[in-house]
Amino acid sequence: MSHFQEKVRAVVREIPKGSVRTYKEVAIAAGNPQAARAVAKVMAANYDPEIPCHRVIRSDGSLGGYNRGGVSQKRKILEAEGVICK
Repeated sequence: MSHFQEKVRAVVREIPKGSVRTYKEVAIAAGNPQAARAVAKVMAANYDPEIPCHRVIRSDGSLGGYNRGGVSQKRKILEAEGVICK
């Protein structure tokens, strides 16, 4: 795993329940503001339950993808955490 991937995972691990961050916000926090797509790739490959990748969304407020059940599952989890989804 690359240093950037580790940083992305660390940033996402700290997103509190009931909150979301955009792929761009995660990229900035991980030290590479131009790497939003790379963040999405890291999240797509994440199967670690300790990394709440469902809390990372697109800049336009749409949910983006989710590798553990698709967008409908992502929506269900976020809404259960109190997030109002677009």
